[in-house]
Amino acid sequence: MVTPREQWQQAFDASPTRDADFHTMSGVPLAPVYGPAEGEHPGVYPFTRGPYASMYRSKLWTMRMFAGFGTADDTNRRFKEIIRSGGDGLSTAFDMPTLLGLDSDDEMSLGEVGRCGVAIDTLADMEDLYAGIDLGAITTSMTINSPAAPILAMFVAQAEKAGTPRARLGGTLQNDILKEYQAQKEFVFPPRQSMRLVRDTIRFTAAEMPRWHSISISGYHIREAGSTAAEELAFTLANGFAYVELAMAAGLPIDTFAPRLSFFFNAHIDFFEEIAKYRAARRIWARWLRERYGAVAERSLQLRFHTQTAGVSLTAQQPEVNIVRTAIEALAGVLGGTQSLHTNSMDEAMALPTEASARLALRTQQVIAYETNVAHVADPLGGSWFVESLTDEMERQAEEIFAHLEELGGGSLLEGCIKGIEDNWFQGRIADSAFELERKMNRGERIVVGVNRFTDGNDSVGMDLLEITNADEQRQLQRLGAVRADRSQAGVDAVLARLATEAADPEVNLMPCLVDAANAYVSLGEIMRTLGGVFGRYVEVPVI
Repeated sequence: MVTPREQWQQAFDASPTRDADFHTMSGVPLAPVYGPAEGEHPGVYPFTRGPYASMYRSKLWTMRMFAGFGTADDTNRRFKEIIRSGGDGLSTAFDMPTLLGLDSDDEMSLGEVGRCGVAIDTLADMEDLYAGIDLGAITTSMTINSPAAPILAMFVAQAEKAGTPRARLGGTLQNDILKEYQAQKEFVFPPRQSMRLVRDTIRFTAAEMPRWHSISISGYHIREAGSTAAEELAFTLANGFAYVELAMAAGLPIDTFAPRLSFFFNAHIDFFEEIAKYRAARRIWARWLRERYGAVAERSLQLRFHTQTAGVSLTAQQPEVNIVRTAIEALAGVLGGTQSLHTNSMDEAMALPTEASARLALRTQQVIAYETNVAHVADPLGGSWFVESLTDEMERQAEEIFAHLEELGGGSLLEGCIKGIEDNWFQGRIADSAFELERKMNRGERIVVGVNRFTDGNDSVGMDLLEITNADEQRQLQRLGAVRADRSQAGVDAVLARLATEAADPEVNLMPCLVDAANAYVSLGEIMRTLGGVFGRYVEVPVI
């Protein structure tokens, strides 16, 4: 019988090794992993210690910096600066109208165009966004949910026009609609109709985009809304299980799509709890995928995730202190074994980051990667009594939540998650946790430097901030008007009529029609209105 140590050694020996000096600064040689031979090892089921045997010995995490503001041209320039500064992955932030499926000239978009991300109305904007960037060589993440399917269609269309076939595209579509109802609130259609679009993107990418992650199941926004670490862990994985059941119900064998599911976690300021959360997530996912859903392929069992440092931990008071917070949070993500990482900028409590502050945030990752030597050893805190106990506790609390959702859904996590949304159970749990944390801060039981303690320096001179102006909004409106004037209206009308017909048939995959709509320069708002005419619109019943 092959022992865990032997299984790890075989996988490690087959892995490449990056060019680095694997010694301490004093010359002490560092083994790739530490622990008893009979204990758990990275790259070996249940993957508590990491999804890969070699971890960062083979490849550092992807330094995937989040960016998006103003027009597509503005963001394209920032993307290219990130690449020049050493970033090796792009992550796209969209403005609020785009996130809600509205065109920039919609009356509801006034004053919001380009403010919190980049404005994308048509294929022309997508072409400008990635102009001069080799999408076959760099991976791209897109943080969008309700309009994820039409945005993916525009992304595919522009890449193919630029000469990169869809099969070569690597990256991630967030596409996690369940957490929108639970936490972020950028929903458009009712939950079950939205899940149909998620199903269609899973089918489409599984068949035609082998390098693409169809969903990034996101706990980040659940945590930003106020959940505890254990709730972030449990809600996120429960949503993941729901998507697994969705795809299996559509007839997809689990090992054909599960390897392309990815996760997105928050890196908050409670250092050891965050590390334990990531370790527990890998263990739970592997066990459930194998024992409950019958996955066999190792890639299906390996939970891989992106991490972003906690935006909610940043303060407008003494914003330079945010550099310290971000460094500590980023280190937790690395010690927890993240596959990619975004580090927030010090000015993000007040505005979108300037080019200089975004560069400093990237430099934070580079210092961790190249100066600290923490990437030389896999799971360096594994075996710590403290970390192992916290990992077990995170798992225990998560399993309690899974049991509740399973009961709520009559044995189905998919039904349990939807029922929990419809009954406001998720929303209520998050609101209660957020209230409790705020109460502790107001009482001074939870100290936040510069907010409720150590406030000397709060009146210091402010820093330069990035400003998006009305002139920027007007440039986007002019761009949209020019596209509408140049396109074939007959072609637009024909593809929208087809989209409405196909949307009424729940068995039809809408992605091919959406790609055709993108190529006809149909706007995002036109697509979403057409789908809304078939699917209806969702209105949340508030919890009082």
